[in-house]
Amino acid sequence: MVELPLFPLHNVLFPGMPLALHIFESRYKQMVELCLEEDNTFGVVLIRRGSEALGPLAEPHSIGCTARIIEVQSLSEGRMNITTVGERRFRIHSLNYDLPYLVGEVEFYPLPAEDPVNLIPAAGRLAPKVQQYIRLLNEIEEVDLDPDNLPEDPVLLAELAAILLQMPPGEKQELLKSASALDLLDSTYQVYRREIAFLRAIIDHGKDERQRHIRQN
Repeated sequence: MVELPLFPLHNVLFPGMPLALHIFESRYKQMVELCLEEDNTFGVVLIRRGSEALGPLAEPHSIGCTARIIEVQSLSEGRMNITTVGERRFRIHSLNYDLPYLVGEVEFYPLPAEDPVNLIPAAGRLAPKVQQYIRLLNEIEEVDLDPDNLPEDPVLLAELAAILLQMPPGEKQELLKSASALDLLDSTYQVYRREIAFLRAIIDHGKDERQRHIRQN
């Protein structure tokens, strides 16, 4: 168990995921400054109830991910822009409201080690779906992603796949809560099947609209 300062957000952080934040509230200025002084991480947790800023401390979900600060841009009045990257999944056991910001007593909660024999086939099913999804995103709006440069490690692939998905935070939280790497691979695969169909429908609708416009003119 360790004590970890927490930053409740309407966002879900995964290991390896970059996250940019604008820090302007005094409580989070204090938290970030302490993390910088001690070279520590803080925890990003999805808000279950409440708001991100300018109000009572929000109630978070119990599973989150640590964020390490990798870049700081200092602004006027002590505000700052920070760039962070997700590192380690954790589970909250209790919350401490004594400080201006939330502190959790947490245990780190990595995906359990599994036999690669079980993971490789699941990763082999998921990888083509991720490539297809990236190509469809590029048809809608160019994104800086290379569909042919995916991780070979099944766990890294599963985490990257979860990061890339454009979906509501509540659904992403379900992926973050996965009990195992195989569960994450399988759950993410099912989501990609749905999201690919959705993107195809958007693209086909756009093509129909363009053809209708051409015929009318």
